[in-house]
Amino acid sequence: MAGGSARYLRYILFAFFGLVLLYFISSSSIPQKQLPTAGQALDWAHSKSSQAANAALPQASSSLDTITPNTSGGLPPAIADGERMNATFVTLARNSDLWEIAKSIRRVEDRFNRKFNYDWVFLNDQPFNDNFKMVTSSLVSGKTHYGQIPEDHWSFPEFIDQDKAAKVREDMKERKIIYGDSVSYRHMCRYESGFFFRHPLMNQFEWYWRVEPSIELFCDINYDTFKYMKDHGKKYSFVVSLYEYVETIPTLWDSAKSFMQAHPEHIAEGNSMGFLSDDGGKTYNHCHFWSNFEIGNLDWLRSQAYLDYFNHLDKDGGFFYERWGDAPVHSIAAGLMLKKEEIHFFNDIAYYHVPFTHCPTGEQYKLDHKCHCNPKDNFDWKGYSCTSRYFEINELEKPEGYEAEQ
Repeated sequence: MAGGSARYLRYILFAFFGLVLLYFISSSSIPQKQLPTAGQALDWAHSKSSQAANAALPQASSSLDTITPNTSGGLPPAIADGERMNATFVTLARNSDLWEIAKSIRRVEDRFNRKFNYDWVFLNDQPFNDNFKMVTSSLVSGKTHYGQIPEDHWSFPEFIDQDKAAKVREDMKERKIIYGDSVSYRHMCRYESGFFFRHPLMNQFEWYWRVEPSIELFCDINYDTFKYMKDHGKKYSFVVSLYEYVETIPTLWDSAKSFMQAHPEHIAEGNSMGFLSDDGGKTYNHCHFWSNFEIGNLDWLRSQAYLDYFNHLDKDGGFFYERWGDAPVHSIAAGLMLKKEEIHFFNDIAYYHVPFTHCPTGEQYKLDHKCHCNPKDNFDWKGYSCTSRYFEINELEKPEGYEAEQ
């Protein structure tokens, strides 16, 4: 009994000394570290991220440089070679439109203007606030210009009977005509028809590209559209065309015909009357180029021919006694006073403005230019579009694959 106990004691001692020996061997050959606490881990991560950020960003020269936008380093130069046209983007917007126009700017910059750095003019019937200027100037790669519209360009002319105009708005409201009861919409249409190109900020430019809030560009544009217009003798362009709401322009064509009779010298030979009328000009078929997108020549809009046209229409009062839109006003002017070949269809500029989409017809183009529009959404060849008519009067072959998009 005593001998067995002694043997067990020896086994226990051997085991104990063996464990002690293993401990010293392991502790001397493998470095031991204490695991950090959660707080220590967060402090370490914050330190590393701060070091990385500081290494990636230019060092601030003062405390104010840490406030966005940081313009101390400037924007990168345009990546496209070649001369630049005397051109600008132009947007009519209010301060409340900031975040919707910010989307449009970002899309235009990403798809086009980061390569060319063209300027951008913003116009408003009220002063732009500092926040609008700060955000938009940080997004535009060119220079930004901010202008207020003169009051006499955004008000009722003295020759308008405001009681009559108010009754028209009430009637259109009852008939549920879109924007039928809006005063500001009428001021906007009149301003876009006859005044935006005469704003002092616009006088320095020869070409313009109109951009509205909440638009989309679906494809890369790898060439200078303004230079294309100049080099090919174009003065007006579009991406979407359609029929106007008949109820908004019942007498617009009558006014246009009386202008043609008064100023035959302004009517171009070889014009696009066939786009506007199915009977040689007796009646208007209501086709127009959708003017929320347009690239055009400002010298043409400032010409005596166009000014005579606008003044003639303005005196007839249809901007207020009806609800004439700037799209049919511009389209009729271009259709009558420009040669057919001076109007251009930008099939390659993929565009969306609610509710219509222009998605370029042609699968390879969409692949080559990183397009993300759905061909099924393309409006060009649908029944309410007038683009087929444009192709027909210009004797142009429709792009391959258009039948599948009808």
